[in-house]
Amino acid sequence: MESPLKISREGSVLEVVLDRPKANAIDVSTSREMGEVFAEFRDDPDLRVAIITGGGEKFFCAGWDLKAAAGGESVESDYGVGGFGGIQELPDLNKPVIAAVNGIACGGGFELAISADMIIASETASFALPEIRAGTLADAATIKLPRRIPYHVAMDLLLTGRWMDAAEAHRWGLVNEVTEPGALMDRTRELAQLLASGPPLVFAAIKETLRMTESRTTQESFDLLRASAIPTVRTLYDSEDQLEGARAFAEKRDPVWKGR
Repeated sequence: MESPLKISREGSVLEVVLDRPKANAIDVSTSREMGEVFAEFRDDPDLRVAIITGGGEKFFCAGWDLKAAAGGESVESDYGVGGFGGIQELPDLNKPVIAAVNGIACGGGFELAISADMIIASETASFALPEIRAGTLADAATIKLPRRIPYHVAMDLLLTGRWMDAAEAHRWGLVNEVTEPGALMDRTRELAQLLASGPPLVFAAIKETLRMTESRTTQESFDLLRASAIPTVRTLYDSEDQLEGARAFAEKRDPVWKGR
């Protein structure tokens, strides 16, 4: 059976296209494959940034495959090492992931997008959490969305299931940039290459620090840092790259990051 994922790499950037016509919905096998792909990305020292986007022009991802659900798949199924969509719950994913939202992102597709670190959206993109209309819970969005945008805006989306277009999503800071449809991937790849030229150990320290401190008080968070209790921060401060950054600054040149 042909894979629902189209995978390519350009230097240290991995590009993953979810291509399951007509709506790029995700069933259990697709989710497991996505988890495997992103776990390999996480573990490959030569890869630094990943892009996730949808095939076609209409859908980024319509979320859970309801046809598969009608065939017996359950919301309690094992969606693989990264949870639904491969990145929502993937442990130690300390590299940047960019979502290029090319169209409709609803339900689990919306949740997939907000699991990325940055979102670039086409003007044709739109977002919704229609689970409320089916009498069920958008669980990941309920946890994550109020941390991404103002509480009352998040609750509006969760409680009504209404649609949000790309311009509104940008206004609330849900997406980083909005592009013309034909410029979406060029802009996303440009951003990915910029990140790929950055210090990977710092990116890892940023992501792990955020994860380990988001449920702690400010003082508890500083205590963790001072106790050297965040592994990627310890690695960064003991690294060649830390010295390289200081030397490059002093010598007024661009640093050469080695990731060690």
